[in-house]
Amino acid sequence: EVNDRNQPTGALAGQEKYGELGAYYIFPQAENVVYLTFDLGYENGYTGKILDALKEKNVHGVFFVTMDYVRSAPEMVQRSLDEGHVLGNHSVHHPSMPSCSTEEATQEIMGLHDYVKEHFGGYEMTLFRFPRGEFSEKTLVLARDLGYASVFWSYAYVDWKTDAQPDVAASLEKLANAAHP
Repeated sequence: EVNDRNQPTGALAGQEKYGELGAYYIFPQAENVVYLTFDLGYENGYTGKILDALKEKNVHGVFFVTMDYVRSAPEMVQRSLDEGHVLGNHSVHHPSMPSCSTEEATQEIMGLHDYVKEHFGGYEMTLFRFPRGEFSEKTLVLARDLGYASVFWSYAYVDWKTDAQPDVAASLEKLANAAHP
């Protein structure tokens, strides 16, 4: 369901409930602005093509990365930075954050933060996306206290279930219907 501005009502409810804890389901109002975000926890070889398309259209996005991705594809991470994209933190190991202790959750966030800062010219990530979209108020507050705004998605694949990915044609149809209700 969407409101009269075509904003998902679930995202609006999340923003109202968790916004003051540093969560963003809906970014501050702006006319004709779409925020493109990409999770690179279980990347399937498409990042280069995505970067090519964004460059061709002169569009920027936010790429939420895991430690595995940063270590396995440093050239793609550097390219995204060189082309003006934003890097966001998607954790070291992509765990269910509510199941982590405070110390473990801190290490999941800051371990990647420090690695990226050290290996990519001092780049400081400030946006966090909870793996699997799973959070608690405690982990939301922790991310905020570590200097992060938490960004949630309104449409996403369950990408961490690599053996249960949807058909490409059905996915494109679903996306088209979501964009043009």
